[in-house]
Amino acid sequence: MVLGFAPLTRNLPVAWQGRESGYVSKLMAISKQEIMSAEETGTGERGPTSPCLYRGRVYHARLKPFRHEFRYRVFSLYLDLDGIPGLARRLRLFSHNRGNLLSFHDRDHGPRDGSPLRPWIEGALAARGLDLRGGRIGVLCFPRLFGYVFNPLTIYFCHRPGDGALAALVYEVKNTFGQQHAYVIPVTGAGRPEDEGRVVEQATDKRFYVSPFIDMNCRYRFRVRPPGDRLSVLIRQSDAEGEVLVASQTGKRQRLSDATVLRAVAMHPLMTHKVMAAIHWQALRLWLKGAKFHRKPAPPAEPVSG
Repeated sequence: MVLGFAPLTRNLPVAWQGRESGYVSKLMAISKQEIMSAEETGTGERGPTSPCLYRGRVYHARLKPFRHEFRYRVFSLYLDLDGIPGLARRLRLFSHNRGNLLSFHDRDHGPRDGSPLRPWIEGALAARGLDLRGGRIGVLCFPRLFGYVFNPLTIYFCHRPGDGALAALVYEVKNTFGQQHAYVIPVTGAGRPEDEGRVVEQATDKRFYVSPFIDMNCRYRFRVRPPGDRLSVLIRQSDAEGEVLVASQTGKRQRLSDATVLRAVAMHPLMTHKVMAAIHWQALRLWLKGAKFHRKPAPPAEPVSG
């Protein structure tokens, strides 16, 4: 491909044919009364460990050598890592490691071999001097929708065992070539659990190739508000001459139930496909505008840095 991007179909499920009818049958099996019940009694808790759905938008603005910006609506899930299997048992339209309207698959994250994610995350933390074994881990990501997902960024919120204070964030970044790299960054001044909602500001050097139109010699600055009533993730990317890119994801929290899943999918039926399509479409627009092309270097020697 001229732009150097992997084919759009790279992440499509192998057994795509015939799945649609199964999803439709499951949707038809849920009566109006059941949907109303789910709205009232689904996973609607407001505590820090409760799963939820965020509906909002993603915004990107390239600032030089010319301005190029776009935004689109998305929804994402915030899940307690240890609670995912139980959540899948409670909801009819969400599954863990198997097909459904929405699903979360371990093989989409971490070592990407289908093994449990907690040992991988705790190992990455421990390798950087952070012993958080047994602490709560929250994961913010796009779900598989009709069996397909591409997650440009997944964030793991890692808490200390005991007092539950937020101690580190792991930013798992993917590119469209099927590669992945994670940045482990401790939360400075990690304090009490009641500080859960305070804004976290972090920074790290860029070590992983994402866009062919941005140089590798850059630095990321993150400004993240841990998930609460609202979601706010801001990323600023700069080079030696100043800011190059600003990206954000914002959203409003909703209880996670079969009813809210149905509503989100009805409003964004091809959301996960749209994410990948938007990446390629915006890359084409940048190329047509004359953005400088940077060839893909070898990936980092280590899959995790910090």
